[in-house]
Amino acid sequence: MSRVLFDLCGIDEGLRFSPYCWRVRYALAHKGLEAETRPWRFTDKAALAFSQHDKVPVLVDGDVTVTDSYEILRYLDRTYAEAPLFGDSLAEGRARFLKHYAERSLQPAMMRTIIMDLLNAIHPDDRDYFRESREKRFGRTLEEFHSPAKGLSQLDAALEPLRGRLKEADYIDGEAPAAGDYLVFGSFMWARCVSSADLVSNADPVYAWRERMLDQHGGLGRRAMRITDVEGAYR
Repeated sequence: MSRVLFDLCGIDEGLRFSPYCWRVRYALAHKGLEAETRPWRFTDKAALAFSQHDKVPVLVDGDVTVTDSYEILRYLDRTYAEAPLFGDSLAEGRARFLKHYAERSLQPAMMRTIIMDLLNAIHPDDRDYFRESREKRFGRTLEEFHSPAKGLSQLDAALEPLRGRLKEADYIDGEAPAAGDYLVFGSFMWARCVSSADLVSNADPVYAWRERMLDQHGGLGRRAMRITDVEGAYR
């Protein structure tokens, strides 16, 4: 197979939790494209040296190498026209807004809620790197940053625009999921894979959407390994 996706793994090679990699995995499934998902860890920078990039996802498609989840989705639409992810340029612009919404509103709230679970899910060889880099970013220890009550309150407020949309349609992109849904849902897969925390109630329209997304593409998300599946890893 000539198509390879370098995909972040955790304490088990089967535990794949990057929200950005999940965007790409759903986009590939949307296009009906197969790819080998090659496990990669935070500290294995040398494995990505060929891409001149130090983070995943990295997609190698034959002779082409693409980095950054959003740019990979754009590449897939340019290269494989069938089953478009974005549609026209106006739709692509709206999707870019959803990318920023997920990264700047949803993920910070989720991070505050699940960060200690996330640390536990990371491979032991990566934990020092993760702690040092995140504590530098947050300006405090992980333990001080961790606040599930504040995180859930922040997330509840951040989900209001998404709730409004999902009261109108089954998916962000309308009758069926596309790039907008994948850009946002990657964050929910991240949280689901590393934690058992309940982020939304089952009466929330976001919960129903999340369940539909888990079942998309033959249950791609629902079949994914979670930290609770790793023997002795969840505490």
